[in-house]
Amino acid sequence: MCGIVGYCGPKAASQVLIEGLKRLEYRGYDSAGVCILKDSGFKVIRRTGKIRNLQEALGDGEAGNCGIGHTRWATHGEVTEENAHPHTDGNSEFAIVHNGIIENYQMLKDDLEHKGRVFRSSTDSEVIAHLLAEHYRDSLEQALRDIIPLLKGTYGIAAVTSREPGKIIGARNGSPLVIGIGEGEMFLASDVTAVLAYTKQVVYLNDGEMVCITSDEYRTCDVHDRIIKKQVELVEWELEAIEKQGFKSFMEKEIYEQVDSVQRACQGRINPEAATGHLGGLNMLPGELREIERIRVIAAGTSYHAGMIGCYLLEKVARIPSFAELSSEVRYKNPVIEPHSLYFAVSQSGETADTLYAMRELQRKGAKVLGLCNVIGSTIARESDGGVYLHSGPEIAVASTKAFTSQLTIFYILTLLFARMKHYSLEDGLKFIEALESVPGHLQTILDRAHQVEALAKKYAGFKDFLFLGRGINYPVALEGALKLKEISYIHAEGYSAAEIKHGPIALINEQTPSLFIVPDDHLRDKIISNMKEVKARRGKLIALAVEGDYGVADIADDTLFVPRAHELIYPFLMVVPLQLFAYYCALELGCNVDQPRNLAKSVTVE
Repeated sequence: MCGIVGYCGPKAASQVLIEGLKRLEYRGYDSAGVCILKDSGFKVIRRTGKIRNLQEALGDGEAGNCGIGHTRWATHGEVTEENAHPHTDGNSEFAIVHNGIIENYQMLKDDLEHKGRVFRSSTDSEVIAHLLAEHYRDSLEQALRDIIPLLKGTYGIAAVTSREPGKIIGARNGSPLVIGIGEGEMFLASDVTAVLAYTKQVVYLNDGEMVCITSDEYRTCDVHDRIIKKQVELVEWELEAIEKQGFKSFMEKEIYEQVDSVQRACQGRINPEAATGHLGGLNMLPGELREIERIRVIAAGTSYHAGMIGCYLLEKVARIPSFAELSSEVRYKNPVIEPHSLYFAVSQSGETADTLYAMRELQRKGAKVLGLCNVIGSTIARESDGGVYLHSGPEIAVASTKAFTSQLTIFYILTLLFARMKHYSLEDGLKFIEALESVPGHLQTILDRAHQVEALAKKYAGFKDFLFLGRGINYPVALEGALKLKEISYIHAEGYSAAEIKHGPIALINEQTPSLFIVPDDHLRDKIISNMKEVKARRGKLIALAVEGDYGVADIADDTLFVPRAHELIYPFLMVVPLQLFAYYCALELGCNVDQPRNLAKSVTVE
């Protein structure tokens, strides 16, 4: 959830660290700090709040060409300078930054305090600095290697010592670390975005691996000091991709990028001659795919909603029993692995801890798990048995938008692939492709009308509670719409199947609780209209998201937004974008930070 940056090279480390931390702001944080190594020791500066507070405290910068920096989201201990990273051993000889959670920190802390160690923070991370001091002899690398068996939990660690200036040691277990390779300089970070301004050559660490970097080299090994030769990979993103490029916010930019990101997700993956999909990364032969009898999706948050839609499609169109489950629940229920089952782990970042751990548990029991990720080189992408990259480009805003529609695109192609292998005719496949390829044009039409959504948001932003309601394939869209609204505007919102309103939620209906209904022109339209009338009879305010020309819905609702008329299967794309815009404009109207909503992080790397 937090951000790490380390630097060794000829430049002023303080400036490189600040710029790197700014690139990691999107991950979410409440405090930040740096440790700059000098010939005479090191200097630690920490501040709560935004990175600009830390930058002001640094002034013109601290002299030194090596250092580590960190942005923190509070897990253990309140938001204070004492709890901010980097943490030291108290004698200003060892400093560390840490992502993750040390589950047995209290036991370690009690033992260290018994030995006379004085702690200055309420965090779990500080124990690492004190342990390094206790175990250090003449090698920081060896000291870290010695203490790793003592640490129970997850960690991405970067450590320095004044006794070995010009050197940074790192270790990973469950929390990402990446090495950036420059010319005469080296970087260590939790995310490639922190180093992209300086280099595109990176090396990803796996769990159980360590690294030692200096300005001119890096060394990777395991905890037993066995050398590990790593592959240098080239980051495909351009620096401009993580800039706002004239938009007011990253979220706005990413909402508008969906026209292109959906197209990219399709590129090279549709075969019009055979009217089928092509997903080579699945690493499965056609015969193996035909033997699949059921599909399971594990995911969290927005990715879970995409998985729900994917499972609806796979079952309805490809006739494969499919089920989406929250990854946080999978690991702890001792899942049963059924024969001829295929699992998909879905995660934008590819680092979501709940999904990663669930994937490993399923694999441990013999399941084949494929990954759907956006971040190349991420842990799920590397450890899964195959999978598909979304190719959305970097998603910086904490609230996911374009990754969601890219995930949907992959599920649609997967559905087409399975359907054509089973019962779909060539004509059916061509119609499905035509519908999918129409999505970008329809999205552009919706985005061209964004001012209509903005006007609606200004009217309703003052309400404190919302209900989002949909049916069938659009029920998960209602869940996603409610999630977006509460994520970035802090307005309480709940998503339900419209059919479920009479089973409890109808008790909440009043003039101060608007209900937003998703009403595509499909086989469930009349059912949804009946649910709308139930709300209307109780004087509830009604907002409808309907299809162009459906004035029957508009006559019932207090306010209506229209989307283009399309094939009924692709309405989730068309319905979710207005809901993203509605949440966005509500948040702006309320003065919220749409890119960095409170208490949330982009990459959730702790359970």
